[in-house]
Amino acid sequence: MTPPDQMNPPPEGGWESLKVDELKAELEARGLPKSGKKDELIARLADDDVAQAGTTPAPAAEKEAAAEVEEAPPEATAPEEEPAEEEPAEKKPSRRRGSAETGATTRKTPARRPDEAVTVRARARYVRTAPRKARLVMDHIRGKRVEQAQAILQHAPRAVSTDILKLLNSAVANAESAYELGADELTIHRAFVDEGPTIKRFRPRALGRATPIHKRTSHMTIELTTDGNGR
Repeated sequence: MTPPDQMNPPPEGGWESLKVDELKAELEARGLPKSGKKDELIARLADDDVAQAGTTPAPAAEKEAAAEVEEAPPEATAPEEEPAEEEPAEKKPSRRRGSAETGATTRKTPARRPDEAVTVRARARYVRTAPRKARLVMDHIRGKRVEQAQAILQHAPRAVSTDILKLLNSAVANAESAYELGADELTIHRAFVDEGPTIKRFRPRALGRATPIHKRTSHMTIELTTDGNGR
């Protein structure tokens, strides 16, 4: 853009006295767009004159401002405050994992013993035994007290007795964890076996034949209760 001191002043008759070509040449010299009608060009030049007149300070005003800056006394600088000494932070005792002195131990609050009869259940799924064989053992312990049922399962001749004994002990552990009940306070309320998915295999036989083999599974459930057990 052309500096303000090098711009052409408006003619005596104003910008209206110039032709469109002269107005465009003046706008081009000032770095302004030169498109539009004559009225728009004249208004653009007039606005530029007003803007340049308001932004360029007079030399006298510049001298006065410089003189005021020279005469102004330097501001008194406040004395710098010395930074306060930081107190050494107290060293926290280091904690080691598994330390008996510093490690905090959290204990679970024991469960409240119920006032009414409760029922606790345990379930074993996909046990590799036939439901018919498991039901034969379940019929012996249904309705018995837990201690008596454990003795029966420990001396039963069938192999599925081991799986049923594990399931019974799991149900007793659930009752002890949830309600603080012991084995001597529980009775087997329900004991049943559902049929699970059957695994199908084949065995080769004579003359190129194959015989199917069905390996059955069981879902066993035992429910313990305190009803009718001296409570």
